[in-house]
Amino acid sequence: MLKSINRALYGPTPEEKVRAWQSKLKAESRALDREIRQLTMAQDKARASVKQLALKGDVKSAKILAKEVVRSEKQKDKLHVSKARLGSIGIQLSHQLAMLKVTGSLQKSTEIMKLSNDLIKLPRISAVMREMSMEMTKAGIMEEMLEDTLDMVDDDEELEEEADAEVEAVLYGITEGKLGKAGKVGQDLPDAQEAEQEEETEAAMARMQEQLHGILNS
Repeated sequence: MLKSINRALYGPTPEEKVRAWQSKLKAESRALDREIRQLTMAQDKARASVKQLALKGDVKSAKILAKEVVRSEKQKDKLHVSKARLGSIGIQLSHQLAMLKVTGSLQKSTEIMKLSNDLIKLPRISAVMREMSMEMTKAGIMEEMLEDTLDMVDDDEELEEEADAEVEAVLYGITEGKLGKAGKVGQDLPDAQEAEQEEETEAAMARMQEQLHGILNS
């Protein structure tokens, strides 16, 4: 009864606040896991399409799709790093709980501040981390954050080089190291059949790009 009255008058206790933050962190970590799985599945399909396009000798289309594969791989790396940072904040909060029993209050943490500032840059969890950071600032764990400049968008030249490498690796594998032989498959098809096959390929590639874009921009 007394606890309920105190909560109504003063809000959650420091321990309750930390428990609530830890719960949010776990929920966001699970959400990142789902997004990583979705990206992996989309990448597998895209890589299979890159291989099919390369077998047909359509290196240009293969390269376009390979760019999406490279871009999604970069995004997946960011998600893995972000998940690790969420875990690190959770560990730091556990330390706060331990210190709370000794000192009776939450302590300032530059580590939590730095990790939170990094996580705010990820659009997927930016809103949640901003809200949590404000709560932690009020609780005395963090100071007002000075956000760094957001990460720059992918460098086109670097993306181009990595896409080239992705396609070359596929071509190398399917031609057993003889890149010059790529493109001979399907050359004897009648014009109508070849045109129909090309249309199907373009449609499949567009669907694949759309799927990857959807996951990357979610």
